[in-house]
Amino acid sequence: MPPPDPTIAALVDRLRQGDARALARAISLVENEAPEAPALLSACFPHTGRALTIGITGAPGAGKSTLVDRLAQHFRHANRTVGGLAVDPTSPFTGGALLGDRIRLREHASDPDFFFRSMATRGSLGGLALTTADVALVLEASGKDVLLLETVGVGQDEIEIARLADITLVVLVPGMGDDVQSLKAGVMEIADLYVINKSDRDGADRVEQEIRSLQSLATTHSDWIPPIVRTTATNGNGIDSLGEAIAGMEAWLRAENRLTERRAHHWQRRLDAMLRTELMRRARRHGLTQAELDEHAARVASGQQDPWRLVAALAEELFDRSKA
Repeated sequence: MPPPDPTIAALVDRLRQGDARALARAISLVENEAPEAPALLSACFPHTGRALTIGITGAPGAGKSTLVDRLAQHFRHANRTVGGLAVDPTSPFTGGALLGDRIRLREHASDPDFFFRSMATRGSLGGLALTTADVALVLEASGKDVLLLETVGVGQDEIEIARLADITLVVLVPGMGDDVQSLKAGVMEIADLYVINKSDRDGADRVEQEIRSLQSLATTHSDWIPPIVRTTATNGNGIDSLGEAIAGMEAWLRAENRLTERRAHHWQRRLDAMLRTELMRRARRHGLTQAELDEHAARVASGQQDPWRLVAALAEELFDRSKA
């Protein structure tokens, strides 16, 4: 990759100095996959690796946004700078986030050590927009100590948050009925912490009992049993206990190199995705058009072409062209 454009270097310097407009501009470039985005991300990367990334996922209506607000307050009271990302449904009219920054976390608007951004899924699966990891990297490069990532809804397949966050909170609420059972095949296994929000409602005891009955299946850590914390985010009850549980998980991760190992595992998956994206970009640059792909797809669908031999041939052709 060529040396960073002076404009990009200046933009990174400004966001590092706390310029909120520069940070917003940088995030927009990355989110929109602008031509400058790779150079920008490369310039930001040396300034990352120190923030704690917390993912918050759970069913729609679980109160995740209010919980994020309370957690942001908790960390700010502890004098830690905070960055927030909420991945929202895509507006069918504008293509942007259906719920925007303007209606979230308003009381933090004047806090220079807090920055919040909504992103649209733009049809991506897994509860996270495709560029969320890159946007989180830019946010971290701005000097934030803690990143709070909130996903859109949740379902059995929407577990991408665990491939990005250092700590994953799964938020449940009383009255879910059989939903706890239905989630166990996907989301329950990714939890580092369980949060029973709206715990002032009837049924909180039952939810906790169901979680405990599933914990032997849900945990992926041999010596870490995910705590269960009850909160009522609307009035702040339980937030301090949740903060203590997060601090306990953070301490556990930082001991015995666990956090480094977890992040290396995340980067294995991310590098694979980055390589796939770059290979497709180069394939298109070397003449593989969308029309050709559509034609190949039609031939494969009709049984006229073997997809495995096709992909091997296309890859060989791509590398031959790259050497030319």
